[in-house]
Amino acid sequence: MPKQPDIAGNLDPIVYVIDDDPEIRDALLDLLAASNKRAAAFASGKEFLERAHIDAAGCVLVDFRMPGLNGLDLQDQLATMGSNLPVIFLTAFADIPTSVRAMKAGAADFITKPFDSSVLLDAIENAIELNREQRKHSAEKDHIDELMGSLTPRENEVMQAVVRGLMNKQIAFELGISEMTVKLHRMSLMRKMQVRSLAELVRTVEHARR
Repeated sequence: MPKQPDIAGNLDPIVYVIDDDPEIRDALLDLLAASNKRAAAFASGKEFLERAHIDAAGCVLVDFRMPGLNGLDLQDQLATMGSNLPVIFLTAFADIPTSVRAMKAGAADFITKPFDSSVLLDAIENAIELNREQRKHSAEKDHIDELMGSLTPRENEVMQAVVRGLMNKQIAFELGISEMTVKLHRMSLMRKMQVRSLAELVRTVEHARR
């Protein structure tokens, strides 16, 4: 895998708390502060979307049922906006269909009120770790896309053929160029993609496709 800047790992994660009940918000903020976690609270999904940095590292802790924008609506909005912040739902009205719907929509967890503090903190840790992995993968993919963008159209054709497992002679026949030209393009694309072996090139291209 080519080297890339450490974009995802050095960000201090933040837990966004969204609940229309001020007592719940304060209790959650106190719990998070006692656990040395950065947090910010909002009284509604609308306020959160208007004021929060949805590209930040961390997770969202949201009441499932709120006036206006409910938890699922907020999750849909985040997905539409391209945010990968994991969402943990809190609800006092848990039922299996609702839980299944939330999880199918990509919820990181679904926790009922009153909640056990250790259970909630574990869910937050898992969500932050999930977000960390997502951000790492996204940063790596963006870097690979940038490298691939530096290839000429012919170099890209050669690379795709190499990844398919074709020999230089076969690539030359398929593209209607000489085998020596294939070798030159292959050397150039390997340098631009910052890889040293065929196996590394294949892994890099497959990573970009995921």
